[in-house]
Amino acid sequence: MNDTMVWESVKLAIRTISRNLLRSILTLLGIVIGVAAVIALVTIGNGTQAKVTSDLSSLGTNLVIARPGSPQPGPPSGNEARSFAQRDVDALKQGLKNIRGLSPTSTKSAKAVVGTSSETTTVTGAEPDYFTVQDWGFSEGSSFTDNDARSGISVCAIGQTLKTDLFNGQSPIGEPLRLGNFTCTVTGVLEAKGQSAFGTDQDNTVVMPLRAFQRKLAGNQRIANIAVSAATQADIAGVVDSMTAILHDSRRIGDGQEDDFSVRDMSTLSAMLTSTTTVMTGLLAAVAAVSLVVGGIGIMNIMLVSVTERTREIGIRLAIGALANQVLTQFLVEAVVLCLLGGLLGISLGLSIAFIGTLALSIPFVVAPGIIALSFGFSGLIGLVFGYFPARRAASLDPIDALRHE
Repeated sequence: MNDTMVWESVKLAIRTISRNLLRSILTLLGIVIGVAAVIALVTIGNGTQAKVTSDLSSLGTNLVIARPGSPQPGPPSGNEARSFAQRDVDALKQGLKNIRGLSPTSTKSAKAVVGTSSETTTVTGAEPDYFTVQDWGFSEGSSFTDNDARSGISVCAIGQTLKTDLFNGQSPIGEPLRLGNFTCTVTGVLEAKGQSAFGTDQDNTVVMPLRAFQRKLAGNQRIANIAVSAATQADIAGVVDSMTAILHDSRRIGDGQEDDFSVRDMSTLSAMLTSTTTVMTGLLAAVAAVSLVVGGIGIMNIMLVSVTERTREIGIRLAIGALANQVLTQFLVEAVVLCLLGGLLGISLGLSIAFIGTLALSIPFVVAPGIIALSFGFSGLIGLVFGYFPARRAASLDPIDALRHE
């Protein structure tokens, strides 16, 4: 079979499809929807992964976080998870090397009030190193000092959202901000970070000295987590091991006992979240791919109808010397061309849906060329597989019987 014959078969297939345009379009819908769904879901999934990775990297360079609670998945093995204490923080400060900063933190939701304006916000109690650990700079003013943290005075830094909503965009430096039953003085405005991958506004925040937070807002000495920034990426593994060993000693966990805390770096968290997103995207894409098979069944059905309608035409071609393989090739090419057209339309529709979806979700538009090529190739494969039986049936017709067909 030469190239000229294949090209003639393609041209004849296009003419046949155009003669029954409406029927061809309806036949293509299964392929179009299947390809579009796969591409849209994978593209949006890739964008979500990119957003999660970006947000985790924005939390801080070489960040390592220790949290109370069992490091193993599932329910805690003991009673309520034992929170960190100041002795744990002091032990880490004395024992850790190769770090840029360390800060214990705790958070609580509270209502921030300025004049007649109010906003529910997240208040974080931390030490001055918090801003170094989180790689969070200031657009105005500065951080509170170590003296502020030790004395427990009521000062705070706020995010861009609170500056806009409570201070009408005016400079809040030196102004009072009421949080619950006490008032703090604003020392700085943090640089904007925008929304996280989970849809929370990272700029709707207040950061104040941990001691003041514990005494005036939380009412307890609990520390929710301890964040550490390793000096370099190469130091992360060593910092994780050192933190684990130091906390194991400071929390008096005996040999053979399970740790009641976990220490994870951002690469581990990123891998966990990315793995979850990948699995969910894969499952949804697999479900969407079922419609490709359904579309293939539709292709086979319409090709069988086409063979029945064109029985006399097939008989004439066989009678004047056409070979059975030529007839088989013609119908097989028609099925493949039909599926490839559906694949092209599905790719265009899928990318359009993905683009609109990424805009709506505020995530990056990350195209996966491999998935596009795979979807297009799979469309052609569907045409070959489901078009073979009708093509074989056409090629096996008896010329005499075919010519007698009305």
